[in-house]
Amino acid sequence: MVATPIVSSPRSGTPTLMQPVASLNVKKVTLTSKKNWWMVEMEEEEDSKPNITSNSFSSEETAVAHESHVTISQPYADVDPGSRSPTPSPQDSPHVFHPPDRHPSVIFSFPTPTAYSAPPNPTAHLEPFATGSTSELFKCIVKKPDVVQLEINGELQTNASDVTMQFLAELRVYTTVGRHRNIVGFLGCLEGIGMVLEFIDGQTLLDVVRARPQLTREKKIDLHNQLLDGLSHLHAYGLSHGDLSLLNIYVNKFDTVKIIDFGRSVASDSAFNPPDAEPADPFAYLSRASSRSHSRIYPLATSAAKRRKVEQIHLGTRPFTAPEIIRGECVDACLADAYSFGVILVCLDQCALVDCDPEVQRRDEVPEHFLNGCNVFRDRILWYLQRYDRRRRLLKDDFITVKRWWDAD
Repeated sequence: MVATPIVSSPRSGTPTLMQPVASLNVKKVTLTSKKNWWMVEMEEEEDSKPNITSNSFSSEETAVAHESHVTISQPYADVDPGSRSPTPSPQDSPHVFHPPDRHPSVIFSFPTPTAYSAPPNPTAHLEPFATGSTSELFKCIVKKPDVVQLEINGELQTNASDVTMQFLAELRVYTTVGRHRNIVGFLGCLEGIGMVLEFIDGQTLLDVVRARPQLTREKKIDLHNQLLDGLSHLHAYGLSHGDLSLLNIYVNKFDTVKIIDFGRSVASDSAFNPPDAEPADPFAYLSRASSRSHSRIYPLATSAAKRRKVEQIHLGTRPFTAPEIIRGECVDACLADAYSFGVILVCLDQCALVDCDPEVQRRDEVPEHFLNGCNVFRDRILWYLQRYDRRRRLLKDDFITVKRWWDAD
């Protein structure tokens, strides 16, 4: 059996197979919501094999060969909330797939539970893009579940469980963590649609570190302090990010860092399933509300909150993934975030995207090229890239003070 990762082209964003699969037959597809890392397991056969195009499946763009053994069904996003099956279309699979009761759409069935409500005056720290005599207008992002259903070799596959888990994890962060300037603002939920988030007018940290001219020492330190401030604030509530990378951090037009995308967040007091384990049930620690008005949603139960939750830890984005997660041995997700932060500091110091062999990371080794040219954060990089039991936590006490020439000694 061959496990074939599917990745997106860094230039065009078009998903491509890393190796030709003309002589291989799809055996198993592991569907997740992470667009550039869907795993397809292939098995060689003696008979003639159907060919598969070089396109990958994704929650945003679904493209596969139009072969008889691979067909695309209508996504759940187009399903009537009161229906249990997709709306038929000419491209639908002949098999009818009934979405599970625990479908991500139930998260946004109204009335919305109080736990998912926006904080008081959620636009207090946002800048309106227009102001009228009776109102202010704000730009926002609407994030909704995008579920894909595929039939592969006669079996129906769906990423519904993973989508549900990610939305519940993200909602838990936004409704638990107090408002912070370095965490994207949460503005509430829309009935039957999804969550509403602050619009960020800026660019990713990847774009920032690759820009020319390169970042000054003072700018690097400012980005370090803001990112450390936001992450330590998140950790103070017992939650991790789970997928820190240059693409999940934005810098707006005012040079303010905004941490986004908490779909892989886990609680520090949870027990963790390794990435390759069977997917954890995202509703395992939830129960139906006793109130009739909440009969279609699954808020956190008081009794369940007293039990230790079991959550699945995920690999995240290479090379920012902590070695203990690669080995399936993570015991502290906040320390795993600290490792990711250390790799981000490497990128900031070098003003470049770095990479390394996963096997080197697995052994808790710090690649030599990670330290080349790192004159600002070298010591701190070593703090955070240590083995997890020697690694430093992310603390606000570790802010760096920028000393200017007019400051007295």
